[in-house]
Amino acid sequence: MLHGPLRPEFFVTRSVAQRIGTHLMSRARKAATGRVDLAPMPGGFGTPAFGADHRVIRVDGDALIIESTGDPVSTRIVPINRTTLAALADAAGVVLTDDFDVGHDTPALGDVHAPLSADGTSMTQMGAWFALGSMTIDRVLGSLEHGGTPGRTRIWPEHFDLGVDVAAASGTRVNLGASVGDGSHAEPYVYVGPWEPLRPGDDGYWNASFGAVLSYSEVLAAEDPLALAVAFMREGIDRLA
Repeated sequence: MLHGPLRPEFFVTRSVAQRIGTHLMSRARKAATGRVDLAPMPGGFGTPAFGADHRVIRVDGDALIIESTGDPVSTRIVPINRTTLAALADAAGVVLTDDFDVGHDTPALGDVHAPLSADGTSMTQMGAWFALGSMTIDRVLGSLEHGGTPGRTRIWPEHFDLGVDVAAASGTRVNLGASVGDGSHAEPYVYVGPWEPLRPGDDGYWNASFGAVLSYSEVLAAEDPLALAVAFMREGIDRLA
């Protein structure tokens, strides 16, 4: 399920992945549909199918893949490592010169002509983490007797995390998700983020400024990583309920 300990290249690759997700995938999808959210995909992440040509732009390991199931059907595969963002954008038919913003954490476009340094295994680790997060959320939502009236699980490019909001109780909503890491928590983590300041129970669970996190290394070390992540999220909901 997970692909071992994080490689040293993971952290640089994560930055590259977020720039690709935001400035290629989200730009292209917004131009066609007005939406910017992304989805977990085998080997990485990408767009849901969009546009008249039913295009999908996705990362699989060390490659950017542009697929169309329209007429004609087509697939283009472009290596990411040592390729420039400008070259990837050209392959995907994305214009990088227009201003683009997906929120206050939008990554900088950067030098689009500088070669990218991206590790395919690290990209795959990110995809596996998003997949684990998606399965965790599905199992938690399926266990809620009251239904929880969840939103839609998606990857938000500005935070580069997979998340959904759900009702823990009447009038009490909480975000559940899986992040590949950020400035506050370098490792990927799964999280529970209440909308309100309420933090019921002992303080040991609530270990982050926005709620509670369970780190990649803790999940990786578990005999059953998925079960641990599910129990962690479910505990947060039960405390808030």
